[in-house]
This record gives sequence, C-alpha cells and structure tokens, in this order.
Amino acid sequence: MWQRAGKAKITVLAVLLIFLAGVAATVGFYQITGATAGTQQPSYQHAVAVSDAVSASIPPGLGPEAIADIVDKAGPAVVRIDTVTETRVASPFNDPFFRQFFGDQFNIGPQEQRGLGSGFIISPDGYILTNQHVIDGAKQVKVTVVGFDKPFNAQVVGADAPLDLAVLKINAGKPLPYLTLGDANKVRVGEWAIAIGNPDGLDHTVTVGVISAKGRPIDVQDRHYENLLQTDASINPGNSGGPLLNLKGEVIGINTAVNAGAQGIGFAIPSSTVQPVLNDLMNKGKIARPWLGVALASVTPEAADMLGLQSPEGALVGQVVAGSPAARAGIQKYDVILQLDGQKIKDANDLVNKVQALKIGQQVQLQVFRRGQLLDISVVLGEKPSQ
Repeated sequence: MWQRAGKAKITVLAVLLIFLAGVAATVGFYQITGATAGTQQPSYQHAVAVSDAVSASIPPGLGPEAIADIVDKAGPAVVRIDTVTETRVASPFNDPFFRQFFGDQFNIGPQEQRGLGSGFIISPDGYILTNQHVIDGAKQVKVTVVGFDKPFNAQVVGADAPLDLAVLKINAGKPLPYLTLGDANKVRVGEWAIAIGNPDGLDHTVTVGVISAKGRPIDVQDRHYENLLQTDASINPGNSGGPLLNLKGEVIGINTAVNAGAQGIGFAIPSSTVQPVLNDLMNKGKIARPWLGVALASVTPEAADMLGLQSPEGALVGQVVAGSPAARAGIQKYDVILQLDGQKIKDANDLVNKVQALKIGQQVQLQVFRRGQLLDISVVLGEKPSQ
C-alpha cells in the first residue's frame, strides 16, 4: 500500500446505545493505494537574507561525524506541526425512521480530528515550508520550535493542492534558524540523503539513506505527483513536510509519501519544484498559473475517425469555459488543438504541460482542426482562477 508520509485521520467514537462525540488523534500520513510489486504506477523575494543560514560546509573526505554535524546545524530549523480539523460523522439517528422516535436529541455534532506533520523554517522571520496535505482543512495549526516552551499559532500564508505545498508564518519575536534550498537538478542517484521529521510523534527523528531514483511519478488519492525524488532514507507517518537534506545541509526535497507495502521506498518533492513557485506562495498566497480555459481529452482512434483526423493526435476540446481566454479567441467545443506555437501536440497532457511552461499574458498561436479545416487562432493566456 502506498501512503503519504503526512496526515491521516482516524475518528474515535464510543457507542453506548447512541453515538457519543469523540476526538480523533492522527499522525501525518498520506496514503496511496493500488501498488503492486514490480509496478511504477500505483492506483522568495520575501525572506530576509542573512549570512548565518543553516548550512554545514562539509570538506572533501567526509569524517565519521559529518552527518551528526549536519543534524546539529539543521535540526533546530525543523519544526513539528499539529493541526485540528472538524468533520461531521454520519449517524443512523439522522435516518427519518429514527428521528420519528428520537427527534434530533441524538444528532452527532462536528468531530475533532488531530493531525501531525513536519515542516522547516525557510527565513529568520518565521516562514515555514511544509506539505499542503498536512494543513488541509485545519481550523487550527500550531508549530513547535526547538528552544521554545510553547507551540506557536501559525498562519497559513499560502497553499497549493496540485503541488502539495504550503507556507506557514509564525511570530517568534526573534530571528530563527532556517534552512536553504539546494539544487535538486544537480542531485545524482546514489548520493547521501538525510531526513529529519516527526514520525509517529517522535520529534526530530533522523534517518539516512541515498537518493534511489529521480523523476518518479506517482498518484496519491486525488493528486498526481510528477518528478519526485525517491529515497531509501526511512520515512514514516508524521514525516510529511520535513526536509530531505544533502551533505551540505541544503534542502533538496520535501518528504511527502512512502510505499508502506515495501521497504525503503519513500518520495520527496524536489526543491526544483519549490523554487519557481515560492514567491507566489509567500506573497500572493497561491500559485499563479497560465490558463486557456478549456476541458481537454486525448484523441482516441475512434474519435479521430469520427472527426476526420488522419491520426489520433492532439488535444480534443470537450468544454470551453465562458469568458475564458479560449472563449474570447473563438475556440469551440470539439475543436482539436494540433499545435502550439509550431510545436506538435501529442495529447491532452502534452498541451497542459506546454501551457504551464508559459507565462500569464503571453500570446500563443494554436493550430486547430475544426470540421475538416485547419485554423490558426491566437490566444492570450489568462490566470487560472482559484478553485
């Protein structure tokens, strides 16, 4: 079974003729389902720059205490994140049959659920990076920092569900130790990796391994992750949002998921995914994405025959959002987009990826197949609305 190394929820209820409200205790854990052996597809401009960023300088020829030195420097910047969410639990007394006898006296109110995850400070003024699924739906977020007697109430500054990233802010009243982001693009398979987090509530647990692979795609419930780092450094429930470090003490990944049905198969969002969007998260509270405003499907052989296409290629427009850039440009339902700025479109995902690589406000040229004719249509990309 695949699992997120983040937040899972378990509701505890006592049943004594009626259901009594309980408080659920959970730990950070993200679950993925459907994996089988041998398969790969289971079902800043804001931060203050200072010179004492937490980063250990490791000389050539690593000594026996190198990892311990890195942990000493990086550990204080790793935080524990506790959350409280509310959820409603279905009750048989909501059934009309029971209500006619008991009325509403036995209705169950909102149930509290507690979650646990990890994060790390990225600026001395208290900005923290973690996974979005760690704080998803939370009405209360508290952050525990080494050296402080009480946890801080944290504000969610920005979050993005598709990338599973979130930025929190705490006010500690003094500069905090923080971690810097390394360049995950330069990471090589086989390099050492250090994970620090709070698995099962065991604060600041350190595990060590190597980078096992790069560019792994996985599906977790309703999310699709691209280009993840795979590591055999042990990752467990509560590790979600914690840092994966290189031997310079830099963050190369954010620990996110683990295959619970195997040993040593954990995943982290690479720092290369975080860096381009961090300013948006910190300053806008969301990630601004370019947008056409169409619902797309890949062209199947059957659809190609019906539409009169010579081959099953391109992106089929299934719906055009009213008032969107595509609608303003004249894109219609059942158009097939074959090219974008002269680049051939293989399928729907190919078009989505190409659009995401562009900028809001950028003008693009689309080659469109419509009822046997090829049309050239100019579209100015907009900003994708918040969902």
